[in-house]
Order: sequence, then structure tokens, then C-alpha cells
Amino acid sequence: MNRFDRITAILIQLQSRKIVKAQDLAERFEISLRTVYRDINSLAEAGVPIIGEAGVGYSIMDGYRLPPVMFTKEEARTFITAEKLMEKFTDLSTQSHYQSAMYKIKAVLRSTEKSMVENLENHIEVRSRPRAFHQPDSNTLDVLLRSISERKIAKILYVALSASEPVERVIEPVGVYHENNYWYTIAFCHLRNDYRNFRSDRILQCDITERPFVHKHGPLKDFMHDSWENENIRLVRVRVNKRAARYIREQRTAYGFASETETDEYVEMTFLSPSLEWFARWYMMIAPEACIMEPESLKTIVRQLNEKILENLSH
Repeated sequence: MNRFDRITAILIQLQSRKIVKAQDLAERFEISLRTVYRDINSLAEAGVPIIGEAGVGYSIMDGYRLPPVMFTKEEARTFITAEKLMEKFTDLSTQSHYQSAMYKIKAVLRSTEKSMVENLENHIEVRSRPRAFHQPDSNTLDVLLRSISERKIAKILYVALSASEPVERVIEPVGVYHENNYWYTIAFCHLRNDYRNFRSDRILQCDITERPFVHKHGPLKDFMHDSWENENIRLVRVRVNKRAARYIREQRTAYGFASETETDEYVEMTFLSPSLEWFARWYMMIAPEACIMEPESLKTIVRQLNEKILENLSH
């Protein structure tokens, strides 16, 4: 980062908090305290009304605003909530971009809003157990978004549920969506010559190419409408005892398995099923070790199957 960009970034950070310590600036920009003091003096000489207190830190005189945009307290609270979600549910690259944007947003808050935001930050936590991305420093989501916005083909190294080894896929992402603690991309796969759904934690590597899209794709909502509504796909959630869960991992892929979350005693599995009756017949095999969480209509179908079995046994 050159000196001009650094000084501009320091100005934004000074506006984003009520008080900023010189040591915090030195650590963020990886510079010495002497350089911090020099940059602060440069801002002061340029007319920025900086107030400095020994042993406390720096602040900007209330009323100085760049750019001239104001937010309400309600809007400021939603920004902090969104920031917490971004920290847990996106990749490191997207988090970094959002954090940079948040510095700019916080920079234009009034002193009272800054105090409220700083206090609120310590009272919001988002707990996320599943690993949505293959590596903590993954840039998968950022690359997919760039691929979509620039209409450039992406290459991914992907491990399908039915495969033991990763396979390189050349894809044209239509869009991304978040569901059941995971990110998914619907994309045209050149290997399969058709649209496929890819889950973020199974993407081991993601890179953008310079090749433009070959196909023209409609909006994501249209694609999801076609795949969910027209095919009548239903969301199913079941809770399976851990002892039994390991024995059905291969079978479940044929019944629309989408994701799972482990607790101390159970594995909660999510399915996207085109037929509840078809799913119910498979569920009967694991019923003694499982329970249906949703939908209620699936429970009704299972009860009817049980009644039919008892009726047949009585003959």
C-alpha cells in the first residue's frame, strides 16, 4: 500500500471509531509508530481536525464528515448484525472486502452512533458449526461472485458425494445461494453438459479463467423456480442416531441428500425430495433409529404405511 492510500485508509478508520490508538493503526497497516505520527501530522496539516490525547488516542472533531452520508441508529445496528453474519458465513476474501466497506460506513456515523455500534459489537455472536468452505482462507465465494459478474468461466476441483477422488470441473456459475449452513452455486457444467448444483465445502479449489461464458443464462430465481416448483421438490429434515447414520451414508445420495449437521448424539440430515411417498418407504428402513423433523405431511405418509403393514399382518 502506497503512502497516499494508507493515509486515506487511516482517515477512514479515524472516522469509523470514537477513539483510535496509534498502536492499533501501526498493527493494522504494519508500520512503525513513528510512521503513524507522521501520517497523522500530514492529515492535520491538510486541514483534518484531529484531536490527540497522550495515552488515549486520536479522534476527529465531531461534525467533520467525509463523505456527507448519514445513517440512522436502526441502520447502524443492521450493519453490525450483517457484519457478524459475514464473519461466519463467507470466505476470508469476502470477509476482508466487507470489513473494508464497514470501515467506510462507520466513518460517517455520529459520535453517539459510534458508541452504540462499538458496544453492540460485543453483544452479538453467530455460532456456526459446519465448515462452509474447504479451507479457512478459501476465496471460493469471492471467485464465484467475480465469475458471475464478469461472465468468465471458472475452474473448480470438486468432490461429489458419490466420488472418492476430486474431479476438475469447468463451470459457468448462474448464481449462489445459502441454505442449511452451506453456500451453493448453480452452474452449467461443461463436463456434464448440463446444469448442476455444487456445494461450497466440497470445492477444494476455485479459480477464474479469462475465457468468457459460452452460454447465456437466465436469472438465478428463474432457475430455482424451475427446479423447485415445477419438479415439486420438498425439503425434508430427519434426525438419525449416530450409530445408524454411518450405515446409510451411501444410500442417502439416491434420496436427495443435501447436507448434515452433527450434534452430540444425532446427525440432522437435510434432503430435497421430489417424492415424499418414495422417501417415506426408504425412511421406514431406518425409522427405529430416526425421527422426522419436517414436514408434517411426511409423518402422515409414514403413519399410513404403518397402518397398511399392520392391516396386511392381520390377514
